[in-house]
Amino acid sequence: MTTNLLLGPVLSFRGASKGKWKVSALIGVDIAVKPPTLTVDGKTAKSIVLLKHGDHQYLRYDLTVKQLEQERRVQYTVAGVDETWHFTVPGKNYAPRMAYVSCNGFSDPSSIRKLIKGEKAVWADLLCNHDKLVRPDDYMLDKEQLWHESRTHDKDLQRFHLLLMGGDQIYFDSIWEDVKELKGWIGLPRDEQLTFPVSPELEAQIENYYLSLYATRWLPKERASWGSDIKTLDAAHAMSRTPTVMMWDDHDIFDGWGSYSCEMQNSPLFKRLFYHARRAFWVFQMQHVDKQLPELKLRDDVRVRANDPLFQKIEWSKVLKNDPLALPMLDLQPGFSFVHAIGPIQLVVADLRTERSHEQVMGPDTWNAFKAWLKTIPENDYQHPGLGCQHLLFMSSVPVVHPKLSLAEAFLDNFGSEHVLDSSADDLKDHWTHDDHEGERLRLLETLFSTAKEKRLRVAIVSGDVHVAAYGVAYRKDVGPQDNWAQIQQFTSTAVVHPSLVSVAERLFFHVLDGVGRTTQNLDVSTSAEMLIFPQSNRRVLAARNWLALELDIGSGNGVGSKLWATWRCETKDGMTNHQVATEPALLSGN
Repeated sequence: MTTNLLLGPVLSFRGASKGKWKVSALIGVDIAVKPPTLTVDGKTAKSIVLLKHGDHQYLRYDLTVKQLEQERRVQYTVAGVDETWHFTVPGKNYAPRMAYVSCNGFSDPSSIRKLIKGEKAVWADLLCNHDKLVRPDDYMLDKEQLWHESRTHDKDLQRFHLLLMGGDQIYFDSIWEDVKELKGWIGLPRDEQLTFPVSPELEAQIENYYLSLYATRWLPKERASWGSDIKTLDAAHAMSRTPTVMMWDDHDIFDGWGSYSCEMQNSPLFKRLFYHARRAFWVFQMQHVDKQLPELKLRDDVRVRANDPLFQKIEWSKVLKNDPLALPMLDLQPGFSFVHAIGPIQLVVADLRTERSHEQVMGPDTWNAFKAWLKTIPENDYQHPGLGCQHLLFMSSVPVVHPKLSLAEAFLDNFGSEHVLDSSADDLKDHWTHDDHEGERLRLLETLFSTAKEKRLRVAIVSGDVHVAAYGVAYRKDVGPQDNWAQIQQFTSTAVVHPSLVSVAERLFFHVLDGVGRTTQNLDVSTSAEMLIFPQSNRRVLAARNWLALELDIGSGNGVGSKLWATWRCETKDGMTNHQVATEPALLSGN
């Protein structure tokens, strides 16, 4: 019997522990059919229902497999679907090879006309780098790609073990045009917008929109069906062949969430939109059971300013204790921040939206949970480089190091609007570099510096959002170059689908951005941040769609450790270009 998949399969990485590589798969099928059997590594996978909505049901399957001494390719199938999928599992205690993407969609449907190539071109390049089996016959390899052939593809392996997705996996901005009442709301005076009531009928439309759009966008009906001779090399293909690690950003809710005024953020309409976006993110991107999601409740035990949301802590360890595939959430924080420990790498997936306001990125309980977790990181062992943590990766949906547009900030703070279809003002207010967030940015960097020194490791920040490729660094000026723990590199990679800066106005902005990027930002007397020349170019930022590879080399056994290599693949009219930098292992004076 043929199985008609309405969504998926979407793989999700759930962690590595006790010799197991924990992976789940999300699929959507008609509610009237029996859930199909999924087979992984020759065994039948257990399944649970995450959500039933309308005529659809969404299920999560357990694809957990053993980690062996060496990496291997694992096969899985869905009964009734004429397709065989694979994912690659790293060997025990080895660092995973990772690809990073962000901005998988369009804030404005008309922007598709700005693309140099087709909508899926960058995804296609990532997939051809990842899996030899999906390459077209006429696909040509360049020198950088050839280097990976003997390392991976010639051994019947895929290049990447994980797909990091840094936000805007889906764009919900279209809700303002597609839902009639919301389109009418846009034209109302501001005082009426703030008090606009959400009727039961409108609530039902909003709920349906958030819970239905994932299937429409992540497995569009117009793409070639699974098992077809035509291979559609798109996001659906990538998410079915690489376990994902997803964080959310504003478009996963709607453009600018968290950067509107406190009055607008607390309006009845905005609160209901966020409620349903949060629920949808929990089910489709985090792959947790719908009914397990706790509500956010405001704290009532302290008096705080109304413009900083302060929610009660959530005991995630209690909420998810009976779920063997629960994500490793930071406990006692209200948001969705979680962490992974994988061999010599520690990965922080920060929630920078749940508690965001004009003057706050993460709330106090999230900060406390984050700092408590940092203390548990195993210290890097110089004599045994395979033990402990060598590289800490902090996923920040919005860049921590980015050109600071002070004049534009001042202008838009005074004259900018709160129009949901005009992202100019909220984009600037989103930035860590905005004056309102500078204090918290310094706090983040000092926290990461302190951890790097104490645990003797390197910290790197991986970010997206801004639709350019860029390379920056934050550093302590009171520490010598021999102590490289005091240098935090940032890799900005975006966008995988959304156009980069290509219109006339955007190109002008790009040149301003590149010029401003030449200025060093002094955060205080001992801390600075600056944009570096983007590798193999003469600019601080590169206006091109792109994706990023993050890979550790194998330590030399000299008591130092492994380099972290970052390789951008950037789109041009004639193909893709490679841009590469390396982060050295940690060095401290006296070691």
